[in-house]
Amino acid sequence: MDQREIAAIDAAHIWHPYAEPGQFTYPVAYASGPRITLHDGRVLIDAMSSWWAVIHGHSNPRLVAAAEKQIATMSHVMFGGLTHEPAATLTQRLLELTGGAFSQVFFSDSGSVSVEVAMKMALQYAIGQGHPERTTFLTWRSGYHGDTFATMSVCDPEGGMHAMWGDALKPQVFAPAPPIRGASERERDAYLEQFARLITPEIAGVIVEPVVQGAGGMRFHDPELVAGLRKLCDASGIPLIADEIATGFGRTGQLFTTLDNGVVPDIMCIGKAMTGGFVTLAATLATEEIARGMQPQALMHGPTFMANPLACAVAAESVAMVAEGTWRDQVGRIETQLERGLRPLADLPGVADVRVLGAIGVVEMDADVPMRATTEAAMAEGVWVRPFGRLIYTMPPYICTDEDIAQICRGIAAAARAATQTATEEGAK
Repeated sequence: MDQREIAAIDAAHIWHPYAEPGQFTYPVAYASGPRITLHDGRVLIDAMSSWWAVIHGHSNPRLVAAAEKQIATMSHVMFGGLTHEPAATLTQRLLELTGGAFSQVFFSDSGSVSVEVAMKMALQYAIGQGHPERTTFLTWRSGYHGDTFATMSVCDPEGGMHAMWGDALKPQVFAPAPPIRGASERERDAYLEQFARLITPEIAGVIVEPVVQGAGGMRFHDPELVAGLRKLCDASGIPLIADEIATGFGRTGQLFTTLDNGVVPDIMCIGKAMTGGFVTLAATLATEEIARGMQPQALMHGPTFMANPLACAVAAESVAMVAEGTWRDQVGRIETQLERGLRPLADLPGVADVRVLGAIGVVEMDADVPMRATTEAAMAEGVWVRPFGRLIYTMPPYICTDEDIAQICRGIAAAARAATQTATEEGAK
Protein backbone atom coordinates (compact mmCIF):
# COMPACT_ATOMS: atom_id res chain seq x y z
CA MET A 1 0.00 0.00 0.00
CA ASP A 2 1.08 3.57 -0.53
CA GLN A 3 0.69 6.12 2.23
CA ARG A 4 -2.59 7.47 0.85
CA GLU A 5 -4.21 4.02 0.98
CA ILE A 6 -2.93 3.44 4.50
CA ALA A 7 -4.17 6.83 5.65
CA ALA A 8 -7.57 6.35 4.00
CA ILE A 9 -8.20 2.96 5.63
CA ASP A 10 -6.94 4.28 8.94
CA ALA A 11 -9.16 7.37 8.86
CA ALA A 12 -12.23 5.38 7.88
CA HIS A 13 -11.96 2.36 10.16
CA ILE A 14 -9.27 2.44 12.87
CA TRP A 15 -9.47 3.82 16.38
CA HIS A 16 -6.27 5.22 17.86
CA PRO A 17 -5.55 5.71 21.58
CA TYR A 18 -7.63 8.47 23.18
CA ALA A 19 -8.71 9.74 19.77
CA GLU A 20 -11.82 9.90 17.62
CA PRO A 21 -11.70 8.03 14.30
CA GLY A 22 -10.39 10.12 11.46
CA GLN A 23 -7.93 12.25 13.42
CA PHE A 24 -4.59 13.02 11.80
CA THR A 25 -2.01 10.23 11.74
CA TYR A 26 1.31 9.77 9.93
CA PRO A 27 2.04 6.44 8.19
CA VAL A 28 5.37 4.92 9.29
CA ALA A 29 7.44 2.90 6.81
CA TYR A 30 10.12 1.56 9.15
CA ALA A 31 12.08 2.30 12.30
CA SER A 32 15.74 1.85 13.15
CA GLY A 33 17.85 3.03 16.07
CA PRO A 34 16.32 6.13 17.64
CA ARG A 35 14.50 7.10 14.43
CA ILE A 36 11.27 6.38 12.62
CA THR A 37 10.88 6.96 8.88
CA LEU A 38 7.52 8.01 7.50
CA HIS A 39 6.14 6.84 4.17
CA ASP A 40 6.63 10.34 2.80
CA GLY A 41 10.36 10.08 3.50
CA ARG A 42 10.59 12.25 6.58
CA VAL A 43 12.90 10.92 9.28
CA LEU A 44 12.04 11.70 12.90
CA ILE A 45 13.80 11.02 16.18
CA ASP A 46 11.41 9.00 18.31
CA ALA A 47 11.61 11.27 21.34
CA MET A 48 8.91 9.19 23.04
CA SER A 49 10.68 5.81 22.78
CA SER A 50 7.28 4.82 21.37
CA TRP A 51 5.58 5.43 24.69
CA TRP A 52 8.63 4.95 26.85
CA ALA A 53 9.52 1.41 25.79
CA VAL A 54 12.20 1.42 23.05
CA ILE A 55 15.19 2.02 25.32
CA HIS A 56 17.69 0.14 23.12
CA GLY A 57 16.44 1.69 19.87
CA HIS A 58 14.22 0.30 17.15
CA SER A 59 15.25 -2.93 15.41
CA ASN A 60 18.11 -3.46 17.83
CA PRO A 61 20.29 -6.23 16.32
CA ARG A 62 20.51 -8.24 19.54
CA LEU A 63 16.75 -8.19 20.01
CA VAL A 64 16.18 -9.04 16.35
CA ALA A 65 18.54 -12.00 16.66
CA ALA A 66 16.78 -13.22 19.80
CA ALA A 67 13.41 -12.97 18.06
CA GLU A 68 14.59 -14.74 14.91
CA LYS A 69 16.11 -17.59 16.91
CA GLN A 70 12.98 -18.05 19.00
CA ILE A 71 10.42 -17.73 16.22
CA ALA A 72 12.12 -20.52 14.30
CA THR A 73 11.51 -22.83 17.26
CA MET A 74 8.25 -21.78 18.89
CA SER A 75 6.41 -18.48 18.62
CA HIS A 76 3.61 -19.35 21.02
CA VAL A 77 2.37 -22.08 23.30
CA MET A 78 -0.22 -21.88 26.05
CA PHE A 79 1.15 -21.41 29.57
CA GLY A 80 -1.54 -23.43 31.33
CA GLY A 81 0.15 -26.68 32.36
CA LEU A 82 3.18 -26.01 30.13
CA THR A 83 6.39 -24.05 30.50
CA HIS A 84 9.44 -23.25 28.37
CA GLU A 85 13.02 -22.04 28.48
CA PRO A 86 12.39 -18.39 27.49
CA ALA A 87 10.05 -17.95 30.48
CA ALA A 88 12.51 -19.64 32.84
CA THR A 89 15.44 -17.60 31.54
CA LEU A 90 13.55 -14.32 31.77
CA THR A 91 12.34 -15.14 35.27
CA GLN A 92 15.85 -15.95 36.44
CA ARG A 93 17.22 -12.71 34.98
CA LEU A 94 14.45 -10.59 36.50
CA LEU A 95 14.96 -12.10 39.94
CA GLU A 96 18.71 -11.49 39.66
CA LEU A 97 18.21 -7.93 38.38
CA THR A 98 15.99 -7.13 41.36
CA GLY A 99 18.56 -8.46 43.80
CA GLY A 100 16.53 -11.33 45.20
CA ALA A 101 13.80 -9.03 46.52
CA PHE A 102 11.06 -11.12 44.92
CA SER A 103 10.35 -14.83 44.61
CA GLN A 104 7.41 -15.10 42.21
CA VAL A 105 6.71 -13.69 38.75
CA PHE A 106 3.40 -13.51 36.88
CA PHE A 107 3.63 -12.65 33.18
CA SER A 108 0.93 -10.77 31.29
CA ASP A 109 0.58 -8.95 28.01
CA SER A 110 0.31 -5.30 29.07
CA GLY A 111 1.09 -2.94 31.89
CA SER A 112 -2.58 -2.46 32.69
CA VAL A 113 -3.01 -6.19 33.16
CA SER A 114 0.09 -6.39 35.35
CA VAL A 115 -1.55 -3.85 37.67
CA GLU A 116 -4.85 -5.75 37.59
CA VAL A 117 -2.91 -8.84 38.66
CA ALA A 118 -1.16 -6.91 41.44
CA MET A 119 -4.52 -5.79 42.79
CA LYS A 120 -5.79 -9.37 42.70
CA MET A 121 -2.70 -10.49 44.59
CA ALA A 122 -3.39 -7.91 47.30
CA LEU A 123 -7.04 -8.94 47.58
CA GLN A 124 -6.17 -12.64 47.77
CA TYR A 125 -3.50 -11.81 50.35
CA ALA A 126 -6.10 -10.00 52.46
CA ILE A 127 -8.31 -13.09 52.38
CA GLY A 128 -5.35 -15.27 53.29
CA GLN A 129 -4.62 -13.07 56.30
CA GLY A 130 -8.17 -13.35 57.56
CA HIS A 131 -9.27 -9.90 56.40
CA PRO A 132 -11.97 -10.36 53.73
CA GLU A 133 -13.22 -6.86 54.57
CA ARG A 134 -10.11 -5.41 52.92
CA THR A 135 -11.43 -4.72 49.42
CA THR A 136 -10.40 -1.11 48.78
CA PHE A 137 -7.13 0.44 47.62
CA LEU A 138 -5.42 3.63 48.74
CA THR A 139 -3.41 5.74 46.33
CA TRP A 140 -2.58 9.37 45.70
CA ARG A 141 -4.01 11.77 43.15
CA SER A 142 -2.36 12.58 39.81
CA GLY A 143 -1.58 8.90 39.33
CA TYR A 144 -2.10 6.68 36.30
CA HIS A 145 -2.06 2.88 36.35
CA GLY A 146 -3.80 1.76 33.15
CA ASP A 147 -7.01 1.73 31.15
CA THR A 148 -8.75 -1.46 32.30
CA PHE A 149 -11.54 -1.11 34.85
CA ALA A 150 -9.69 -2.02 38.04
CA THR A 151 -6.69 0.08 37.03
CA MET A 152 -8.88 3.04 36.07
CA SER A 153 -10.33 2.96 39.59
CA VAL A 154 -6.90 3.83 41.05
CA CYS A 155 -6.12 6.54 38.48
CA ASP A 156 -6.83 10.15 39.37
CA PRO A 157 -10.65 10.31 39.45
CA GLU A 158 -10.92 13.93 38.31
CA GLY A 159 -7.82 15.20 36.57
CA GLY A 160 -7.03 12.05 34.61
CA MET A 161 -8.31 10.50 31.40
CA HIS A 162 -11.04 8.38 32.97
CA ALA A 163 -13.42 10.85 34.60
CA MET A 164 -16.25 9.77 32.28
CA TRP A 165 -16.17 6.29 33.80
CA GLY A 166 -16.44 7.47 37.40
CA ASP A 167 -19.89 6.08 38.15
CA ALA A 168 -18.96 2.67 36.73
CA LEU A 169 -15.77 2.23 38.77
CA LYS A 170 -15.31 0.83 42.25
CA PRO A 171 -14.72 3.75 44.62
CA GLN A 172 -11.17 3.79 45.97
CA VAL A 173 -9.51 6.07 48.52
CA PHE A 174 -7.33 8.95 47.29
CA ALA A 175 -4.81 11.00 49.21
CA PRO A 176 -3.81 14.38 47.78
CA ALA A 177 -1.09 14.35 45.14
CA PRO A 178 2.34 14.04 46.76
CA PRO A 179 4.43 17.17 47.25
CA ILE A 180 6.76 17.74 44.32
CA ARG A 181 10.46 16.93 44.31
CA GLY A 182 12.49 19.12 46.60
CA ALA A 183 9.87 19.29 49.35
CA SER A 184 11.15 19.92 52.85
CA GLU A 185 11.28 17.17 55.45
CA ARG A 186 8.48 18.92 57.31
CA GLU A 187 6.30 18.94 54.18
CA ARG A 188 6.96 15.26 53.57
CA ASP A 189 6.22 14.32 57.17
CA ALA A 190 2.99 16.31 57.15
CA TYR A 191 1.94 14.61 53.95
CA LEU A 192 2.66 11.13 55.32
CA GLU A 193 0.67 11.91 58.46
CA GLN A 194 -2.26 12.88 56.27
CA PHE A 195 -1.82 9.72 54.19
CA ALA A 196 -1.71 7.54 57.31
CA ARG A 197 -5.12 8.78 58.42
CA LEU A 198 -6.62 7.28 55.27
CA ILE A 199 -5.48 3.74 56.08
CA THR A 200 -8.73 2.28 57.39
CA PRO A 201 -9.66 -1.37 58.08
CA GLU A 202 -11.05 -1.68 54.53
CA ILE A 203 -7.72 -0.92 52.81
CA ALA A 204 -6.26 -3.97 51.02
CA GLY A 205 -3.14 -2.23 49.78
CA VAL A 206 -1.40 0.97 48.76
CA ILE A 207 -0.51 1.44 45.08
CA VAL A 208 1.66 4.27 43.75
CA GLU A 209 4.03 5.23 40.97
CA PRO A 210 7.31 5.83 42.82
CA VAL A 211 9.32 9.02 42.19
CA VAL A 212 7.64 9.80 38.83
CA GLN A 213 3.92 9.98 38.19
CA GLY A 214 3.69 9.36 34.46
CA ALA A 215 0.58 9.86 32.35
CA GLY A 216 -1.19 11.53 35.27
CA GLY A 217 0.96 14.63 34.85
CA MET A 218 4.68 13.82 34.74
CA ARG A 219 5.07 14.93 38.35
CA PHE A 220 8.32 14.16 40.21
CA HIS A 221 8.48 13.57 43.96
CA ASP A 222 11.12 12.63 46.52
CA PRO A 223 11.97 8.95 47.16
CA GLU A 224 11.64 9.60 50.91
CA LEU A 225 7.87 9.63 50.39
CA VAL A 226 7.88 6.06 49.12
CA ALA A 227 10.09 5.04 52.04
CA GLY A 228 7.49 6.61 54.32
CA LEU A 229 4.70 4.67 52.64
CA ARG A 230 6.70 1.48 53.17
CA LYS A 231 6.70 2.15 56.93
CA LEU A 232 2.98 2.91 56.96
CA CYS A 233 2.18 -0.31 55.11
CA ASP A 234 4.38 -2.32 57.47
CA ALA A 235 2.61 -0.83 60.48
CA SER A 236 -0.79 -1.66 59.01
CA GLY A 237 0.06 -5.10 57.64
CA ILE A 238 -0.96 -4.25 54.10
CA PRO A 239 1.05 -4.63 50.87
CA LEU A 240 2.78 -1.79 49.08
CA ILE A 241 2.38 -2.06 45.30
CA ALA A 242 4.97 -0.19 43.22
CA ASP A 243 3.96 0.56 39.65
CA GLU A 244 7.39 0.76 37.98
CA ILE A 245 6.06 0.21 34.46
CA ALA A 246 7.25 3.64 33.32
CA THR A 247 10.19 4.12 35.69
CA GLY A 248 11.74 0.65 35.65
CA PHE A 249 14.90 -0.37 33.79
CA GLY A 250 16.78 2.86 34.30
CA ARG A 251 14.50 5.60 33.01
CA THR A 252 15.01 7.87 36.04
CA GLY A 253 18.73 7.19 36.32
CA GLN A 254 18.03 4.41 38.80
CA LEU A 255 17.39 0.80 37.81
CA PHE A 256 14.18 0.67 39.84
CA THR A 257 13.16 3.73 41.84
CA THR A 258 12.01 1.71 44.84
CA LEU A 259 14.81 -0.83 45.16
CA ASP A 260 17.58 1.67 44.44
CA ASN A 261 16.30 3.81 47.30
CA GLY A 262 16.25 0.94 49.77
CA VAL A 263 12.52 0.27 49.54
CA VAL A 264 11.31 -3.24 48.74
CA PRO A 265 7.67 -3.21 47.66
CA ASP A 266 5.58 -6.30 48.33
CA ILE A 267 4.44 -6.31 44.72
CA MET A 268 6.07 -4.59 41.74
CA CYS A 269 4.66 -4.06 38.25
CA ILE A 270 7.01 -3.80 35.27
CA GLY A 271 6.57 -3.66 31.49
CA LYS A 272 7.27 -1.22 28.65
CA ALA A 273 11.10 -1.30 28.50
CA MET A 274 11.27 -4.92 29.65
CA THR A 275 11.26 -6.08 26.01
CA GLY A 276 13.03 -2.97 24.78
CA GLY A 277 9.73 -2.05 23.14
CA PHE A 278 10.14 -4.91 20.69
CA VAL A 279 6.88 -6.70 21.55
CA THR A 280 4.31 -6.43 24.32
CA LEU A 281 5.00 -8.12 27.66
CA ALA A 282 4.62 -7.15 31.31
CA ALA A 283 5.17 -8.82 34.65
CA THR A 284 4.04 -8.63 38.25
CA LEU A 285 6.67 -9.57 40.82
CA ALA A 286 5.77 -10.60 44.37
CA THR A 287 7.69 -11.34 47.54
CA GLU A 288 7.65 -14.74 49.20
CA GLU A 289 5.42 -13.32 51.94
CA ILE A 290 2.74 -12.29 49.46
CA ALA A 291 2.94 -15.46 47.39
CA ARG A 292 2.63 -17.78 50.39
CA GLY A 293 0.10 -15.61 52.21
CA MET A 294 -2.50 -15.50 49.43
CA GLN A 295 -5.70 -17.49 49.63
CA PRO A 296 -6.11 -19.29 47.38
CA GLN A 297 -2.45 -19.51 46.43
CA ALA A 298 -3.53 -20.10 42.84
CA LEU A 299 -3.60 -16.63 41.29
CA MET A 300 -6.95 -16.30 39.55
CA HIS A 301 -5.83 -14.85 36.26
CA GLY A 302 -4.74 -16.42 32.98
CA PRO A 303 -4.06 -14.41 29.81
CA THR A 304 -4.10 -16.36 26.54
CA PHE A 305 -0.67 -15.04 25.61
CA MET A 306 0.78 -15.26 29.12
CA ALA A 307 4.57 -15.76 28.98
CA ASN A 308 4.50 -15.87 25.19
CA PRO A 309 7.81 -17.56 24.22
CA LEU A 310 8.70 -15.00 21.55
CA ALA A 311 8.11 -12.09 23.90
CA CYS A 312 9.97 -13.80 26.74
CA ALA A 313 12.99 -14.54 24.55
CA VAL A 314 13.24 -10.92 23.45
CA ALA A 315 12.68 -9.67 27.00
CA ALA A 316 15.37 -11.99 28.35
CA GLU A 317 17.87 -10.45 25.93
CA SER A 318 16.70 -6.92 26.73
CA VAL A 319 17.06 -7.57 30.47
CA ALA A 320 20.54 -8.98 29.84
CA MET A 321 21.45 -5.75 28.05
CA VAL A 322 20.16 -3.71 30.98
CA ALA A 323 22.14 -5.89 33.40
CA GLU A 324 25.33 -5.04 31.49
CA GLY A 325 24.92 -1.52 32.86
CA THR A 326 25.71 0.70 29.87
CA TRP A 327 22.39 2.46 30.42
CA ARG A 328 23.79 4.25 33.49
CA ASP A 329 26.25 6.36 31.49
CA GLN A 330 23.71 6.77 28.69
CA VAL A 331 20.96 8.06 30.96
CA GLY A 332 23.36 10.27 32.89
CA ARG A 333 24.55 11.87 29.68
CA ILE A 334 20.97 12.33 28.43
CA GLU A 335 20.00 14.00 31.70
CA THR A 336 22.85 16.48 31.34
CA GLN A 337 21.91 17.27 27.73
CA LEU A 338 18.21 17.64 28.55
CA GLU A 339 19.04 20.06 31.35
CA ARG A 340 21.23 22.04 28.98
CA GLY A 341 18.69 22.10 26.16
CA LEU A 342 15.38 22.44 27.99
CA ARG A 343 16.17 24.62 31.00
CA PRO A 344 16.36 27.85 28.92
CA LEU A 345 12.79 27.22 27.73
CA ALA A 346 11.57 28.25 31.18
CA ASP A 347 11.96 31.84 29.98
CA LEU A 348 9.60 31.39 27.02
CA PRO A 349 6.13 32.96 27.18
CA GLY A 350 3.52 30.41 28.19
CA VAL A 351 5.95 28.00 29.88
CA ALA A 352 5.01 27.23 33.48
CA ASP A 353 7.77 24.79 34.41
CA VAL A 354 10.70 22.79 33.08
CA ARG A 355 11.83 19.64 34.86
CA VAL A 356 14.31 16.88 34.11
CA LEU A 357 15.05 13.58 35.80
CA GLY A 358 17.21 10.91 34.20
CA ALA A 359 16.04 10.39 30.62
CA ILE A 360 12.83 12.33 31.18
CA GLY A 361 12.41 15.94 30.13
CA VAL A 362 9.19 17.88 30.65
CA VAL A 363 8.06 21.32 29.55
CA GLU A 364 4.78 22.24 31.22
CA MET A 365 2.77 25.02 29.62
CA ASP A 366 0.28 27.39 31.23
CA ALA A 367 -2.62 25.84 29.32
CA ASP A 368 -3.49 22.71 27.36
CA VAL A 369 -1.43 22.47 24.20
CA PRO A 370 -2.94 22.11 20.71
CA MET A 371 -1.97 18.59 19.68
CA ARG A 372 -1.63 19.06 15.94
CA ALA A 373 0.17 22.40 16.00
CA THR A 374 2.72 21.29 18.57
CA THR A 375 3.28 17.89 16.97
CA GLU A 376 3.90 19.36 13.53
CA ALA A 377 6.16 22.09 14.89
CA ALA A 378 8.37 19.40 16.43
CA MET A 379 8.20 17.34 13.23
CA ALA A 380 9.53 20.31 11.29
CA GLU A 381 12.65 19.94 13.46
CA GLY A 382 12.81 16.20 12.75
CA VAL A 383 11.38 15.14 16.13
CA TRP A 384 8.39 13.01 17.07
CA VAL A 385 6.65 13.96 20.33
CA ARG A 386 3.19 13.22 21.64
CA PRO A 387 2.08 16.01 24.00
CA PHE A 388 -0.86 15.63 26.34
CA GLY A 389 -2.71 18.12 28.48
CA ARG A 390 -0.31 20.97 29.26
CA LEU A 391 2.78 18.84 28.78
CA ILE A 392 5.35 18.63 25.99
CA TYR A 393 7.85 16.02 27.05
CA THR A 394 10.43 13.48 25.98
CA MET A 395 11.52 10.05 27.19
CA PRO A 396 14.07 9.23 24.47
CA PRO A 397 15.83 5.96 23.68
CA TYR A 398 18.97 5.52 25.74
CA ILE A 399 21.07 5.16 22.60
CA CYS A 400 20.47 8.78 21.55
CA THR A 401 23.64 10.78 20.93
CA ASP A 402 24.27 14.26 22.28
CA GLU A 403 23.25 15.68 18.90
CA ASP A 404 20.05 13.62 18.96
CA ILE A 405 19.15 15.07 22.35
CA ALA A 406 20.00 18.58 21.17
CA GLN A 407 17.68 18.05 18.20
CA ILE A 408 14.93 16.78 20.51
CA CYS A 409 15.30 19.91 22.61
CA ARG A 410 14.98 22.06 19.49
CA GLY A 411 11.83 20.16 18.57
CA ILE A 412 10.32 20.68 22.01
CA ALA A 413 11.22 24.38 21.88
CA ALA A 414 9.46 24.67 18.52
CA ALA A 415 6.43 22.86 19.94
CA ALA A 416 6.30 25.19 22.96
CA ARG A 417 6.47 28.26 20.73
CA ALA A 418 3.74 26.82 18.50
CA ALA A 419 1.52 26.23 21.53
CA THR A 420 1.94 29.84 22.65
CA GLN A 421 1.42 31.21 19.14
CA THR A 422 -1.74 29.16 18.63
CA ALA A 423 -3.13 30.30 21.98
CA THR A 424 -2.37 33.92 21.07
CA GLU A 425 -4.05 33.62 17.68
CA GLU A 426 -7.13 31.96 19.12
CA GLY A 427 -7.34 34.58 21.85
CA ALA A 428 -7.31 37.33 19.24
CA LYS A 429 -10.31 35.90 17.37
